[in-house]
Formats: sequence, C-alpha cells, structure tokens
Amino acid sequence: MNWRISIGSILIAILTSTQAFPEPASQPQTATQGDSRPSVDLELVIAVDVSYSVEPDDLAAQREGYAKAIVSKEFLRAMRAGPIGKIALTYFEWSSTSDQKIIVPWRQIDGPGAAEAVATEISNAPIRRGSRTSISSAIKFAASLFEQKPYSGSRRIIDISGDGPNSNGDPVTSARDTALQQGIVITGLPVMTNATPADATDFQHIDHIDWYYEDCVIGGPGSFVVPITNRENFKEAIRTKLALEVAGRTPERSTAPSGDEKPRVLCTIGEKLWQQWWNTPATYSPAMSKPANSPSSKEDALLDKKIKGICRGC
Repeated sequence: MNWRISIGSILIAILTSTQAFPEPASQPQTATQGDSRPSVDLELVIAVDVSYSVEPDDLAAQREGYAKAIVSKEFLRAMRAGPIGKIALTYFEWSSTSDQKIIVPWRQIDGPGAAEAVATEISNAPIRRGSRTSISSAIKFAASLFEQKPYSGSRRIIDISGDGPNSNGDPVTSARDTALQQGIVITGLPVMTNATPADATDFQHIDHIDWYYEDCVIGGPGSFVVPITNRENFKEAIRTKLALEVAGRTPERSTAPSGDEKPRVLCTIGEKLWQQWWNTPATYSPAMSKPANSPSSKEDALLDKKIKGICRGC
C-alpha cells in the first residue's frame, strides 16, 4: 500500500511534540545468532537526484536539507525511540545509468556526535550535476549497497528524490519490483518546485511527478511520498520525511491509488518523451514492455500533446 503526505502545521506539530517519539525504556541490543555485525533499527539509503533538470538552488537546498535533518531533534528523538536506538545510513547522488556517486559511505548514527559527523560529510562534498535520469539504476545501485552488509537492521529503506521520470536504463517498475521482492521499502521525495518549466527545452517535464512517484517508484509496507512544492519547505519536508522513516511511522492515507489500480501516469512516460524529442521511430523498445510496431492510438495521441501525464490508466 502506497501513502502520501503533504507538509502541514498539524504534522509538524506532531513531530516537534515532546510526546511524538517517547523515550524508550532501556532494552538489550540483540543480534541474530552468529551475526557479528553491529545491530541497528534501520538501514537507510538516501539517493539524491543531481541531474541537470534539478535547478542549482534546489540541489543546494536538498544537500542542506538532508544535513540539517540528520542533526534535528525530531530525527534524533525518532532514532532514540527504537529498540536499539541506532540506525545505519549511506548517502549517494545519481543521474544516468552509469552515474552514482557515494557521498557518505555506511555510517552508524547513535547520537548527536555521529549525526554531526555525517551532516558535515554531506555539507562538505562539492555540489555536482549529471546528465539523464535513471531512477531504475539508482534503485538497483541502492539495493546493492544493502548487500555490503556492514550492519544488521530489521528494516531497510531507500529514500529517493527526483524531479523527473525515468528516461534511461531499465523500466523503473522492474527495478522497483525487484527491490520490493528483497524486502526493501522505497519512499519518495518528488521535487515539484518547477511546476511550470522555465526552459522550453525541458521536454521531460510532466505535471504530476508526485503521481508518478506514487504509482511507479515507491513501494513496500508503509511507503509514502513527501512532495516538495516550493523551496521554502525543502528543509521542513526532508526533516519530516526522515523522522517518519526512522520512527517507522506511516502518515495518514490520502488519495493515492491502491496497488490494484492502474497508474495515473504512464510509468514509461520518460522513455516516451525522450523518444519523441529525438524523433525516433514510433516503436517500443524492450524498456516499454510493449511489442515493436504496436503502439496504441491513445498513447500516440498523448505523445502528440507532449504527454503531460495526467490521465489515469493511459
């Protein structure tokens, strides 16, 4: 079941309340028999989109938002409330199929000191950008990081941000489903600060990237998205999202479709827009999950209108 929240005064009040994440009673730290790895409550992979479609101001806001969120009282309170009171975290940036760069390797956070050290690592890394957008490759890369097995956690989450649809690499739903089969939960931070693209050459802009993330990217028990609708709420949204993930909380349900409903946005919208822009033949590649030379007239009509991706079941 997928869930969605919007940042609002009620949710923030809950998170900042001293009762939101009560201090747990002291509990023994247990590990699986024969497992010598340090035990944590959560293994968290943060995957941040740095493709050229993300505005420089948004790149800086993302970086600062994650750094500040990790040292926030909400994050630390949520962490301490776990049975073990520790989490493991790694942070990487991504764009194309071959562009994933680890900014912070696996680190254990068990208190303010460790949180400050991780926040400093994030803040001190040079801002970078990359071409293309391969959410599927970011998910696959994130899933591979869990295989390094430096820590033993009862939950595994990929926290992925982005401002556009998958247009490079494998289909996003294929990567998502593979990760879910491995017991990984995927949550999303769709960036919607450019609801109307300033640059007419931004041919991959779609009106509802939040719907796309809800229907095509996230998944697993308790998965949800926190849309970023303006730069002013970047830090607040990231802080809220991380605190909820660490606490293992699921926001109130909104209008996101259930798993048996058709996506409201084509999950291959990014690949289609890329094909249209480069005037490639109207055939379907394997990534489209359609036979060659058999496009539907409905999808072609959407292409002719530059496909804004706002039609359920198209």
